[in-house]
Amino acid sequence: MIPDVLLATGAALLQAGGMLAVAPLLKTLIKKMKARLQNRQGPPLWQGYYDLAKLLRKEPVRSETASWVFVAGPRVYFAAAVAATTLVPVLIAAAPLEAAGGILLLVGTLALGRFALATAALDTGSPFGGMGASRDMTIAALAEPALLLGLFASALAVGTMNLGALVRTLLEQEPAWHPSDFLAFAGLFIIVIAETGRIPVDNPATHLELTMIHEAMVLEYSGPDLALVEWASAVKELLYLTLLANLFMPIGIALRAEPVALAIALVAWAGKVFLLAVAVTVVESTNAKLRLFRVPELVSVSLGLAFLALAIRFL
Repeated sequence: MIPDVLLATGAALLQAGGMLAVAPLLKTLIKKMKARLQNRQGPPLWQGYYDLAKLLRKEPVRSETASWVFVAGPRVYFAAAVAATTLVPVLIAAAPLEAAGGILLLVGTLALGRFALATAALDTGSPFGGMGASRDMTIAALAEPALLLGLFASALAVGTMNLGALVRTLLEQEPAWHPSDFLAFAGLFIIVIAETGRIPVDNPATHLELTMIHEAMVLEYSGPDLALVEWASAVKELLYLTLLANLFMPIGIALRAEPVALAIALVAWAGKVFLLAVAVTVVESTNAKLRLFRVPELVSVSLGLAFLALAIRFL
């Protein structure tokens, strides 16, 4: 018999590797769909992999004033994103490392990555890095509580904060949408837009210093350092969409690691993530970039929706 620790470690490596492999494709797919809605051809679907390969081959250029904090920033950010993938159920109704912790550990791991990147942006003394870090932390001060409250609303329905147990309980229950589920889903969808730097919160395709947030923090990076940041951002986007899909639409998730069940789960997961990606694309294409001082108001809406969802669950 294989020890449970080895099985969990192997499952974590497989799931993290799969998420790392698919994440660049999702990012390029959203760019492709957005271009089609704007009557443009858009990049090829494999462009994300080409960009990562090109950056990984280049030699990093770092400021003379940069310390180890600047070097460690992308690596901690990348490691936090990869570690977070092992805490979320993807194909099976169990997270590989769910015994390590649940919702609090997931949000804390993502917050650690954000803190590392923001600190690294301040390290060189660049005005753009400091500006981007300040803006990102301002949004995070509202986004993280909204994310916690939205997840708590789902956890309260089943009485557990373990994401694997939460999904398993949802699968065992009869499918029924509670009013708080709609509110929590809407609030978390806004958080996905904010956390992934999408319009109307941020524009990932611009380098205009008056509006950029995430891009301002990574302007000093190049080569493999920039590749780690871009790859981790794509993994986080896929992670958030997977979290939304499996918590609110747990259809097709396998209860056991059987070949047929896993194949059905893979198709179901890909379909749900694709539908959410389409929704993100439509939101990006039908909205304009908000003024910077209006962004906290939008994130506050998600906080209010999550609070209402939690309050309705109590009532």
